[in-house]
Amino acid sequence: MKTLRVARTTKATPQQLWNAITDLPGWADRISGITDVTRLDDGTGFGVGTRWRETRTMFGKEATEEMEVTKIDEGRSYTVKAGGRGADYTSVWAVEPKGDETELSMTFSGEPTSLVAKIMAMTLGKLFEGATRKALEKDFDDILAGLTD
Repeated sequence: MKTLRVARTTKATPQQLWNAITDLPGWADRISGITDVTRLDDGTGFGVGTRWRETRTMFGKEATEEMEVTKIDEGRSYTVKAGGRGADYTSVWAVEPKGDETELSMTFSGEPTSLVAKIMAMTLGKLFEGATRKALEKDFDDILAGLTD
């Protein structure tokens, strides 16, 4: 899968966006595609090493993945790695001031690691890419709902 990027500009402050995208306990209530988030580490903060199990509805079925923050630039961006279902995934969330507005962006990429996943990427890649983009855009709608706009 090629890298997908979704971005939105909003009147919400960088701090409001940062708080929304790092509030793991609140994700299941805020993001409609996520049904459960369970912390796997013993921490309560958010930083490198933060681990969680996220369950979301994808393609009409629930899928659960374990995720870990591998890099963070506090208040600006963080990188999450996940693996499962024959692929390794990387997501980079970023918050960037743009004049009197703020841009929230996320880049997502997946690298097939199994033969089945590689064949599916070659044959159904565009279908999965479109569905993934649509899911990411819905996540953004949900994240931005209720923030100052």
